[in-house]
Formats: sequence, structure tokens, C-alpha cells
Amino acid sequence: MSVATHASPTVRAHLHEARGVVETFVYDDAIVRKFLTATMFWGVVAFLVGLVAAIELALPAANLGIPQITFSRLRPLHTNAAIFAFAGNSIFAAIYYSTQRLCKARMFSDALSNLHFWGWQLIIVCAALTLPFGITQSKEYAELEWPIDLLIAVVWVAFFGVNFFGTLARRRERHMYVALWFYIATIITVAVLHVFNNLVVPASLTKSYSVYAGVQDAFMQWWYGHNAVAFFLTTPFLGMMYYFLPKAAERPVFSYRLSIVHFWTLVFIYIWAGPHHLHYSATPAWASTLGMIFSLMLWMPSWGGMINGLLTLRGAWNKVAADPILKFFVVGITFYGMSTFEGPMLSIKSVNSLSHFTDWTIAHVHAGALGWNGFMTFGMMYWLLPRLFQAPLWSRKLMSAHFWTATIGILLYILAIYTAGITQGLMWRAFDETGRLQYPDFVETVAALMPFYWIRVVGGLLFLAGALMGVVNFVMTWKSRPAVYAQPVQSAPALARGYIDPPAPAPQLVTNIELGRKGEAFLNAAWHRRWERLPLRFSVWVFIAIAVASLFEIIPTFLIRSNVPTIASVKPYTPLELAGRDIYVSEGCYNCHSQMIRPIWAETKRYGEYSKPGEFVYDHPFQWGSRRIGPDLAREGGKQSHDWHVRHFENPRQLSPQSVMPPYPWLLKDDLDFASIQRKVDVQALLGVPYGEAVKNGRAEALAREQARKISDELVQQGGYPGLENKKVIALVAYLQRLGTDLHAPADAPAAPTAPAEPPAAPAASARAPAEKVSSAR
Repeated sequence: MSVATHASPTVRAHLHEARGVVETFVYDDAIVRKFLTATMFWGVVAFLVGLVAAIELALPAANLGIPQITFSRLRPLHTNAAIFAFAGNSIFAAIYYSTQRLCKARMFSDALSNLHFWGWQLIIVCAALTLPFGITQSKEYAELEWPIDLLIAVVWVAFFGVNFFGTLARRRERHMYVALWFYIATIITVAVLHVFNNLVVPASLTKSYSVYAGVQDAFMQWWYGHNAVAFFLTTPFLGMMYYFLPKAAERPVFSYRLSIVHFWTLVFIYIWAGPHHLHYSATPAWASTLGMIFSLMLWMPSWGGMINGLLTLRGAWNKVAADPILKFFVVGITFYGMSTFEGPMLSIKSVNSLSHFTDWTIAHVHAGALGWNGFMTFGMMYWLLPRLFQAPLWSRKLMSAHFWTATIGILLYILAIYTAGITQGLMWRAFDETGRLQYPDFVETVAALMPFYWIRVVGGLLFLAGALMGVVNFVMTWKSRPAVYAQPVQSAPALARGYIDPPAPAPQLVTNIELGRKGEAFLNAAWHRRWERLPLRFSVWVFIAIAVASLFEIIPTFLIRSNVPTIASVKPYTPLELAGRDIYVSEGCYNCHSQMIRPIWAETKRYGEYSKPGEFVYDHPFQWGSRRIGPDLAREGGKQSHDWHVRHFENPRQLSPQSVMPPYPWLLKDDLDFASIQRKVDVQALLGVPYGEAVKNGRAEALAREQARKISDELVQQGGYPGLENKKVIALVAYLQRLGTDLHAPADAPAAPTAPAEPPAAPAASARAPAEKVSSAR
């Protein structure tokens, strides 16, 4: 009689699985090679664009008068290239390599793998072709216009998502390893974030308007923006850490139970934290306070993950000293720990009042994106190269040089910009002994940062140099590959049906802690072992975790009227002002200027009355900004003459010699597309903006031309340039002159641009640098 006859049902189930049909298969490493190659290529592009942008910020003339490479257009190109091209391709390389090994299965579909690869590269190329030409939604990390957004949804869900979950369904390994948990959370949450933040109504192939407005749009954007960092730049890289770090160190993960706590607390808590980006704004205080509370809670699971990673190296620190790959991983995890401590700290309202809108946030973001994501990517790349190309790494010395060059570069960068950010914040809020602003001219704070901006250039140059060393090592290793790659045949038994979980192991003793039965069950993690063999149930619980938190914040913001009280005097933009607002968005002005005055004494003294929620009900999308390289524009209307604005766009340094704003001379030359204005007004009306006559009678274009003539005539009366009534600059001036003027206007007053009754004397056409500084010039 066989042993199986007398075995328990559990043992029989395991024996049945062990005796299942052994299947053979081959891993698809070709797709991993493609994504890794794209990672390095786009990484160099992203770092190079960032370096050019850094140079232009310190030396505006470096754009050579070319609109497409102006700082305000390059900044979103740099962020999208760094996040979605460099980090994105890195994520896919990691997931495609590790998922096959962890599931003991080839990817579900080679066709989907290739569609995913080429589709993602097409998205990147579309971004590179549209953003420099001013085709943007202006929402941070979500700038791409609606046709590209649709393509992203198809590639992410139909190609990547189906391929990944299809592989899970066909796996030959019963339980899902921790890295797979993080991949599941990434795929589900990014899909939800992308779809709901990018709900728009198209006005043309290259222009759309968000279905949300003002406060609600800001809330949705930072629900997306913060969680894009969480679930695109954090969870997949944690999956990378849990797979590649133990492989490189040849040590098991320090604690399985800690990884369970790390994962579920991160997934549930992270999604709540987004509103902390909106402290002291027109957003309801309860929402930003809730975001702050959960951000502070987030510190604990984040550091749990960092500790789990670093303690995986216990007993292997001698290897770290000798192996640059482990050095990359250790520095990356250290930056993760630093960033996830600093993030909760920056969410505290008192700290945020100093840091928000400053370069401190920029330093924080780069510490995460280049320190955490960049170093983890480079470590993974060097570990993969010999395995993917089946040849020894070309030069370990060059790899070591890459590590030290990049480390010095990122430290120079962030230390300089941390200093610049704190300097900015302190100068903005400084008062003298008489109670007046110590630095009333905004440009004074800009001039003080120039040494730090040049140090940033040096740091960025070193980081780029390190990446180029990595590219050389990559290419030379690739050149030494064999003529034909070996494809080892793998084998594993298919999963059997009727599986029964084995008995839970004996409770683990914990010194000096009385846990009780529930605590013992949690430490044994038997409940989680069941979930790990049920991908569908596991994925449903991940979705529930992120959906509950999201709806708890979103529903009150949209349904409770007191969150966005209306103001009777606030009227829609005129057709010309709407066109000017679109030019403002297209030129990337939101990258340097905010439109949100916080109820902070220094800000109200500098800019005027603080912003109210009801002021933004017709803003599709909102334009609050996240950084002040130039002054806030929320109350800009009527502060300067039309002629001042025109000359400011022509060349800011003829009004303020220390300004770092690039010139926009093409705005005085390019014709405004009046014919497109009617369609834009119609779409705004569809979104609920009460345009009335302009829509019913199709008079938007005529109204726009009438207002343009009026502004052009006033401009000439002020001593300005004639013949600009059909140029883009007139529409932009109309928009700027409208900003902030509704708040104290009579409720029945028609919407119209305002200009000072006695405009300041405009400089002559040949003037370049008047002695008096102008506080609104950056």
C-alpha cells in the first residue's frame, strides 16, 4: 500500500501537485533586453534635457530664442522623460524579468509584450513631440493631451495589465512572492489614477478641458500626482528591491512578516496622503489636514520597507564594500528612507508653509527620483547585463566610477537646492524692524539663488556623466554577446487543482509581548499565505484598499456645497481671455508662477488678499501651480499697464535686469487663431460655464475680436506697439489683466479686462534696463 493511501487530505494534495505533469518552457529575455535598452537611452535624454533646463534657469539666453527649448516648455518634458521614459522602462524591465522567474512561466503573450514595448515607446515619442510645442493639459505629471492619454490607457491596461495577470493565472509557482504584490498594486492603482484624473472634453485634437474645475480639479490632480509618485515611483521599485537585492546579496529577505506589514499599510495609507500638497490653499482645511495625518502615518511602513531592505544585507556587508552593484542598491534604499522621512515632515503644516512653492520641494523630488529610482535602476541594470547578454560585464572599474560620479553629482544637486529652497522660504517671509517686507521685490530672492543654481548645473552634469559611463558599459557588454543567445529550457509541474493549505506552523514566540491568539495568527501569517495563492482575491483587496480611501476624500469634496462656496461677482472668462489662458498654459507659465495666495501674513502683504475657493469655479483646469520661480499672479489684473506686459514678454530684462524669465518675442509675432475660439467656448459651456450669448448666437469670435481691438487701442495710447490686435500677446494680456479682479467687482458687472487709470510710464522701445526694479518681474 502506498504512502499516499494513509496520508491526510493536505498531504495528499501536496503529493498530487508534486506528481503533476512536468511542463517545459523558456523565459522571454528578449523583451527584457528591449526595455533595459530603452531605459538607458531615455535616461540619458531625460538627464540631458534636465541639464539644459537647469542652465536656462541660471542663464535665460541659453534658449537662443527658440520657443521649443524654453525652460517653461522643457520642464514638463524633463519630468515626463525622467518618470515615464527612464523610470517607466526600468519598471517594465524589472517586472518582465522577475515575474517570469517568480511564476515559473513565460509571459502570457509574446505579442502583448511587444505591443507593450512599442506602444510605450510611441507614447514617449508623442510626448517629446507635443510638450515642446506647447501641447499640454498643464496638470503636473499628467500634461499629455487626450489622444496620448487614451493610448496610455490602452497600453497600460490592455497590453501590460492583461499580460501580467495572464502570466499570474498560468503560473507554476503556487504562492506569489512579495515582489508580485507590489506589481499588482502598481498596475491596478495607476490605471485608476490615470483614468479618473484625465477625464476631459476635447475641443480639438490637441486641446481639451478637464471636466473638473478649480478646487475639485486641484484635489483630483494631487490625488493623482502624489499617488503617481506612490504607485509609479515607489511600489514597483520596492518590488524591484525585494527581488534584485536578495539576488545580488545572495541573502533571503530579512523578514517575511515585515514585508506583509510594509505592503498593506503602504497600499492603504499612501492613497490618503495627496491633499497635503494643498495646505493653506482654497481647498477645504479638513481635506489637507486628513492628508497630513496619513502622510505622518506613512513614515512607519516606509521605514519598515527600508529596514527590511538594509537588514537583508546582514552578514553581507563585506560584499557591499567590494561590489558596486550592492553599493547602488544601498544608496538607493538610503535615499528611499530619507525621502520617506522628509515627505511626511514636509506635510506638516508649519513646515509646509515654509517649503511649499520653493526649491526645497524640487530637491526632495530629485532625491527620490534620481537617488532612489535612479540608483535602484542602475544597480538592477548592472546585475542584469551579464545575464541578459550572456557575457561578462565589460568593466567593473567603469561601473565603480559610475557609482561615485553619480553619488557626488546627486549630493551636489540636492544640497545646493535644499539650501536654495530654505533661503527662498525665509526671504519671502522676512520682515524688517518696521513691519515691512525685507525683500519686497521678488527678483531679489531670485538673484540670491544664482550660486546654488550653478552648483545644481555641476551636479546634474556629473549625474549625466555617470549615466553615460553606464551606457558605455552597456554597449560594450552587448558587443561581447554570443552570436546566438542560449535559451535554457526550464521545467516545473503545473499547478494542481484541489489544493489545501498546509497546517499553520507553530506560533512564533515573541519576548515580553502578550499577543493572544489573534496576534499569534498575524505573526504566523497563515491568512496571508492563503491570499498569496489567490491572485484574484488579492487584487480585489488591493482595489478595495485604494478605492475606499479615495472615495472617502473625493465624495465630500464634490457633493458638499460648503466646500466650494460661490461668489456672485465671479464671472466666466471672456472668449479672448479664455484664448489667452490657453496661451498661458501652452507656454508653460504655470511651471514658474502660482495663482494661489495663501492666508499667510507675508503673502497677503506681498500679493494681496488671500485666494477664495469660489474664485476658481470656471477654471478648467486649475492653475494654482506648485513652484514660484516668478511671483504669484492671482491678483495680477490691473497692476501694470498693457504696454508693461507686452514689453515684459518681449524681453523681461528691459524692465528687470536680474530677471531669469526667458523672453517670448514670438508672442508679438504669431497670429492668434480666432477661428478656434468658438469651439473652445462651446466646450466650456458644455462643462457648465454660463457663456450664454457667446454660445447661443455663435458670437465668440466676434466678441474676442472686439475686445482685442479695444486692448490694442489702449496699448497704443500708453505708448506701446501698434498693430498687435491679431497677435497672441493681446489675448495673453487680456487674461493677465483679468486675474483677481472679480473678487471685489460688483455682482452685476460685465467681465472685462482692467488696466490702471494712470498707467506707469512705459519705457521707450529702445530701453533695456531702467534703474527702478519692478516687483512683479522675476
